[in-house]
Amino acid sequence: MRYVVTGAAGFIGSHLAESLLTAGHEVVGVDCFTDYYDPAEKEENARGLNVVRLDLAEEPLDLAGVEGVFHLAGQPGVRSFGDVFPLYVRRNVLATQRVLETAAAAGVRVVFASSSSVYGDAESYPTPEDAVPRPVSPYGITKLACEHLVRAYGVDAVVLRYFTVYGPRQRPDMFLRRACDALLSGGPLEIYGSGEQSRSFTEVGDAVAATMRTMERAPAGAVYNVGGGEEASVLDAIALLERVSGGTLDVRHVDRAAGDVRRTKADVTRIAEALGWRPSATLQDGLARMWAWAIGRESK
Repeated sequence: MRYVVTGAAGFIGSHLAESLLTAGHEVVGVDCFTDYYDPAEKEENARGLNVVRLDLAEEPLDLAGVEGVFHLAGQPGVRSFGDVFPLYVRRNVLATQRVLETAAAAGVRVVFASSSSVYGDAESYPTPEDAVPRPVSPYGITKLACEHLVRAYGVDAVVLRYFTVYGPRQRPDMFLRRACDALLSGGPLEIYGSGEQSRSFTEVGDAVAATMRTMERAPAGAVYNVGGGEEASVLDAIALLERVSGGTLDVRHVDRAAGDVRRTKADVTRIAEALGWRPSATLQDGLARMWAWAIGRESK
């Protein structure tokens, strides 16, 4: 099969592209290499991959001979308030609209990477896919808008709502990556609020496995949560990372950030029953792999 992966130089996208290649597929990567974080990291992620530099918000996407599009490109981060919001509209909503329009015209299937941020402070935990979405960040709002576009275009598409994916190559602004960097540098680690907020931490290998299986088996129009089997608080995750690394973090508390929810916990019953996918990585094992990557990166 020949697939396009948008956001292929990013964290999840680069892992997905590599796994597709390993499975024997042909992969064309697309990435804008924005400056949301150091583009040099994205260049490193993309090493060995066929990645085309393309701004999906204004440049055409070639889908000739393509069986499917994994649309992972977008502007990430729930701290999306203020004058950066136009970037979220452009890189999430407008770019997705153009991808969907092209895919619909070509008759190509799309797997769209959404986010647990669409739930906001959810009405129940674990949170099922039919919970009323109530995003509390502009980022979450743009992701929900993209989900509506998927339905509006009537394309053969599936929506995946990722829950706090972590692992090697995680973005430098994300909590567990910042924790690894702080352990390596000996510097402080700032955490928002009390640290008692909890997450469904999802190891990137599990997220990739769910994403590939969705392209192959999911019915058109399906929406699935992709979340880790273990829920842990920020403080619990710090303690576990300290145990894995043998180090101690200088934790400093700062005010809770706007758009930061108190809890996420994925109900993955639907994807388990439909596709036979369940998360397999424990948080301890996932953190051990992430820490090994961080050490290896530091020694280069």
